[in-house]
Amino acid sequence: MADENVKDGEDYRLDRNAELRFEVDSRNEVQMELVEGMAEVFGTELAKKQICAFLPGSKVAVYTYHGCVVKLRGKTEVAYISKETPMTMYLNTHAAMEQMRQKADIEETRGPRVLVVGPTDVGKSTLCRLLVNYAVRSGRSPMLVDLDVGQGQISVPGTLAAVVMERVADVEEGFVKTAPLVFHFGHKSPADNMTLFNTLMSRMAEVINIRSEQSQRVNSSGVVINTGGWVRGSGYDVLKHAAGSFEVDVILVLDQERLYNQLKGDLPEFVKIVLLPKSGGVVERSQHARAEARDMKIREYFYGVKGNFFPHTFEVKFSEVKLYKIGAPSLPESCLPLGMKASDSKTKVIPVLPTMTLLHHVLSVSASDSGDQNIVETNVLGFIIVTGIDMDKAVMTVLSPSPRPLPKSILLVMDIQFMDIK
Repeated sequence: MADENVKDGEDYRLDRNAELRFEVDSRNEVQMELVEGMAEVFGTELAKKQICAFLPGSKVAVYTYHGCVVKLRGKTEVAYISKETPMTMYLNTHAAMEQMRQKADIEETRGPRVLVVGPTDVGKSTLCRLLVNYAVRSGRSPMLVDLDVGQGQISVPGTLAAVVMERVADVEEGFVKTAPLVFHFGHKSPADNMTLFNTLMSRMAEVINIRSEQSQRVNSSGVVINTGGWVRGSGYDVLKHAAGSFEVDVILVLDQERLYNQLKGDLPEFVKIVLLPKSGGVVERSQHARAEARDMKIREYFYGVKGNFFPHTFEVKFSEVKLYKIGAPSLPESCLPLGMKASDSKTKVIPVLPTMTLLHHVLSVSASDSGDQNIVETNVLGFIIVTGIDMDKAVMTVLSPSPRPLPKSILLVMDIQFMDIK
């Protein structure tokens, strides 16, 4: 059925199993109100008569199973109603996962561990949000794991993160991420350091197993794992490593039969592999748009989604902190110390001297107390940005979400930069 264009500022009616998709204009915000019926945004139910405001550039899909009337106020780049939507299939996927959880409750075993894979810009993060929201609405506490270091939804780019979800995502601001587990990777793509990425994935899986053992509720609720869009060559090997590390039961492949058939051939039969279509509302993003999304994610960390956080700026003496970078440059085997492999250098912790090149870099504040600990596999407490360096005074000015002093003294340098122009 053809999509139906919508006029802004008017009430309009969605039939059963229809979806209103709109993208907010880059200079304005759009207000949305559910006037009649029942509807949801990415698995979060809308309250009737409550006005939701969406920021410039937001892409939103309002779905209804039974029909509804919605009002939009403000300028959109595009807005249309579609009846061609895969939402019923996504709901069926949730129902199958819920059956696995009920069985886990009865047998006191582990709930479903689901890996969501597919190329870039097919809606993997959105599907993860849907499945987690539906699970929470069913009374569960699933764990969301994000392995997408380029466009993560739990923490800033350049990290692997996991969090137990107790509440449905807010329509406007997304998930409440209370006490997430975050590991420093420091790059925008796993390709920049495959050895480190695989090491951190394995460590994340270990910690999740420990967390699951502590609570049968979390254990039976299962894990939903989001991945990046690199699915060929070494990227495919990363997906297989993730499937093995997290001992997944189900792999959801979005919009790529080739990847589906590869996984079917390479993974054991007990792993259920399901091919799902992507939503028609998903659009491909340019490299520039992806870079902007990374900047937005870092800005949200410090200032909040709606600019309601107030970060602190203060000076830190060089003598008060120790700076490190994880991963030494690749060297031929002949240049390495006796008994050392090339892959070992990829997880080596290298001391960094403070210089002007640190300006605008994102730094992770490690939870490690000393350089003797395994800094690579220690989680991080948060992030700061170097906004100024005075070599004469031997101090750097940092932007921090909390006031001085820094909670720990070991700082890990990312390859990711952010210009704070607020």
